[in-house]
Amino acid sequence: MPKLVIVESPAKAKTIKKYLGGDYRVVASMGHVRDLPKSQLGIDIEHNYEPKYISIRGKSQLINSIKKEAKGCEKIYLATDPDREGEAISWHLAQLLGLELTDDVRVIFNEITKNAVVNGVKHPRGLDMNLVDAQQARRVLDRLVGYQISPFLWRKIRKGLSAGRVQSVATKLIVDREKEIEAFQPEEYWTIDVRLEKEKKSFLAHFYVEDKFDVKNEAEAEKIRAFADGADYRVRAVKKGEKRRNPAAPFITSSLQQDASRKLSMPVRRTMQIAQELYEGVEITGVGLVGLITYMRTDSLRVSNEALAEVRSYIGENYESAYLPKSPRVYKTKSGAQDAHEAIRPTMVSLTPERIKKNLSADQYKIYKLIWERFVASQMASQVLDTVAAEIDCTREGREESYLFKASGSVVKFPGFTVLYEEGRDEKEEEAARLPDLAQGDALRYLEALPKQHFTVPPPRYSEALLIKTLEENGIGRPSTYAPTITTIQQREYVVKEGKVFKPTALGELTTELMQKSFSEIVDVDFTAHMEDDLDRIEEGKESWKSVIDRFYKPFSKMLEKAEKDLEGVHLKVPDEETDETCELCGRKMVVKTGRYGKFLACPGYPECKNTKPLIKDTGAVCPKCGGRIVEKKSKNGNKYYGCEHNPQCDFMTWYQPTGEKCPKCGSAMLLKNSWKKDQICANEACGYTIVPEKKPKEQKKETEEKK
Repeated sequence: MPKLVIVESPAKAKTIKKYLGGDYRVVASMGHVRDLPKSQLGIDIEHNYEPKYISIRGKSQLINSIKKEAKGCEKIYLATDPDREGEAISWHLAQLLGLELTDDVRVIFNEITKNAVVNGVKHPRGLDMNLVDAQQARRVLDRLVGYQISPFLWRKIRKGLSAGRVQSVATKLIVDREKEIEAFQPEEYWTIDVRLEKEKKSFLAHFYVEDKFDVKNEAEAEKIRAFADGADYRVRAVKKGEKRRNPAAPFITSSLQQDASRKLSMPVRRTMQIAQELYEGVEITGVGLVGLITYMRTDSLRVSNEALAEVRSYIGENYESAYLPKSPRVYKTKSGAQDAHEAIRPTMVSLTPERIKKNLSADQYKIYKLIWERFVASQMASQVLDTVAAEIDCTREGREESYLFKASGSVVKFPGFTVLYEEGRDEKEEEAARLPDLAQGDALRYLEALPKQHFTVPPPRYSEALLIKTLEENGIGRPSTYAPTITTIQQREYVVKEGKVFKPTALGELTTELMQKSFSEIVDVDFTAHMEDDLDRIEEGKESWKSVIDRFYKPFSKMLEKAEKDLEGVHLKVPDEETDETCELCGRKMVVKTGRYGKFLACPGYPECKNTKPLIKDTGAVCPKCGGRIVEKKSKNGNKYYGCEHNPQCDFMTWYQPTGEKCPKCGSAMLLKNSWKKDQICANEACGYTIVPEKKPKEQKKETEEKK
């Protein structure tokens, strides 16, 4: 009789079937098969928070099919993903199929390669109920919060809103940051650099201050500049040393999401989708169907001995001996992290990104290259820099006072891991790093003084990468929750993405204010982080999941009761967002409203003035055909494009985003043709003017190597 293996996805099933052969049947559960009902709370609060699981709507046929397959099989293996969620799916499947929880039915593998899969099937174990209970606790907590606060928000603000342990905290972080920015008062300060020269090699030295605010205004800066202009400069002291830069650790989920966001401008959700595809299996020429990376939901930096041996062998064969450390690098996983899985790494280092590029989509290649290079570099030798720091006296004959300037720089002595993987530096940093050979007592030639006015800037708005970093640092959520959280807070219209950063909406600010007043613990960073610790304790078998729920729910229910009483009969209005668009009927500034079909512009003078019009996002660019505004639009498929506001009378449209600049040749709008390469073209096709940025030497060298 055959053996049955149940996994989550068809892609994973296809890859595993190839490795196990004809004695095994492999079917996919398509994710969860049971869950709490959508139409009710689904938790029996009166009877120790017992969850009421039901088969997910639309999956009855699939469940019956799996049961039918199971009847004719000698053995059943549950090979769902190796985490809490995967363990819970296996538990639900075991319940439906009548399997004993202590039987050896659970199969675990961190990567989908032949050795890992075959070895996993050879060594099954019983279900880990601590993992299952940790997942149940999270699900019940989220249901209690979501299904009891959300209706409250519907009654007090508007329908369609939701609350959650992680999403509400994420929204509050963005709202609080916006308040910091609005309250920020810029503070003026000045820096004074001098350009000096030795043996025809010039460099910058910086006026030394204890605090960057010591030079507060132009008058103070001018006094220093006047003294420094044409003064005598002599090297007081030189300190030379050696600095080592170690490579970054291999990726975990959060660092992969952050790096893909920063370097590739890839949304977190898309990053995880691509990583899932690479994990589940891709058809590679000469190799066949293979999982290219290890499991992508992990916060562990552990790497198997086999993988370390393989990557060290690769480095030894492809680089000079100096690039291979004497012993493998070991990275310490932060406390509280789940160490069940390895870090994210390629399953076969020999499958280099260039070797398999033709088998991957463009996005798959980008993510795989990021993972592959980060992992290989993590086991390479450190970069070695020769550093120099000089103190320079600035004096004038006949004057007792003097000023101190400092200059520092470095020269690469040995590139180490940076031959493969290096974070970029801006031009100013590169210029500051070049110093001539300086020695104590050297007289230096003065070239110019460069005073510069600065103002302190507010903290930056959250990008996806920064938001994930902040959530992770504060212990909010887990790697698997970041992508859905970011998606949810945008779908609920609590925040909007402008460029690469998030801004709160009026709705997000009002909802957060209400949550802060009525459910302060739910949006409290420390409280939410502590709840994550409780979930970890359940997984470790140190606490009962129902006792954790009880400890949370009793004060929460009182909080909910008090909020209902305090705000009885109150309905909060979301402030209208005023625009620059003027109502042509009465002259008032139109505001943004939300209706059943989405957002639109309306006159605030209703009911006296009932003027409404579609909401148009002006790009600030002018149509090259008729002189109208170029506005942002969406196609039937939801894809963004740019067209003339006078459509259909004017047929101008483009997929390329206007840059806000004008063509120096004809005055039409310039369009960003390629956001990655920064190529620009003129919107006027008859003009033909283009801008192709010059490649930096490193980029030219890399492009040449790739062509080879």
